[in-house]
Amino acid sequence: MAVATELDAFEDHRPLLTGVAYRMLGRFADAEDVVQDVWLKWSSLDREQVREPKAYLVRMTTHLAIDRLRQAQSRRESYVGPWLPEPIATDFGETAPDAEQHAVLADTVSLAVLVVLESLSPLERAVFVLREAFGYPFAEIAEMLDRSEPAVRQLAGRARRHVDERKPRYTVDPAERKDLTERFLEAAAGGDLEQLMRLLAPDVSLVSDSGGKSRAPRRIIESADKVGRFVAGVSHKAPPQAEYVLREVNGALSLVVLSEGKPDTVITVETVNGRIQSIYLIRNPEKMQGVAD
Repeated sequence: MAVATELDAFEDHRPLLTGVAYRMLGRFADAEDVVQDVWLKWSSLDREQVREPKAYLVRMTTHLAIDRLRQAQSRRESYVGPWLPEPIATDFGETAPDAEQHAVLADTVSLAVLVVLESLSPLERAVFVLREAFGYPFAEIAEMLDRSEPAVRQLAGRARRHVDERKPRYTVDPAERKDLTERFLEAAAGGDLEQLMRLLAPDVSLVSDSGGKSRAPRRIIESADKVGRFVAGVSHKAPPQAEYVLREVNGALSLVVLSEGKPDTVITVETVNGRIQSIYLIRNPEKMQGVAD
């Protein structure tokens, strides 16, 4: 009975813990590993000394994620080609949060924001995630990180400025952005170069992540002409038994290409002033867990 109670208490907070770990690490598999490590520690803990289980679990998750992030940053130096966060489906279905909460969660989990977070220190990233994504007060964050509140406020301000400086600023409403994304994905799937050129910003960039395990550019492609020709060209090289599915990934409508029923490629775009500004193409087979049904 005691084990069941412990498990129930832990499972109540698992989505929160996974959300914190994923935003810290940018990989769903790593986030699940961290949460599993938290469970192992939690199950062997004397919980009579724990006044607030939720706060304690978030604290433990944050510390383990910081440790893993420091290890991951050194490994990424030898990563083949550009590194992008692991995509996750965010079309929550029946468990969807309300519109305001969904907007906050989707923004802090967007590929563009997660890419920017890669340039923060582990502590800055932890403070940003806890404050911006989950709304924790500075005092609670300071206690979780064993730092003074003024130090945490300084970290938060530095992280917020850094993200604001680098994060794309969207100037289209959600409906217009959805329409633009759908038209781009349709043109991309059909190899329509003329339509692609009308949709791409002159200084558009395409970042692809294969980890050297699938065919994809190992350098960032820039300019409408080069990106358009690349996208139109690869549309004719579809994987076996390809299927194309539109779904929300990391808070944005994306194209998931299935091969023999399994995710092969995820394409997500960022839009600015009615044009496609950035394209993220993920083909690393080890990063498809979060979009698999």
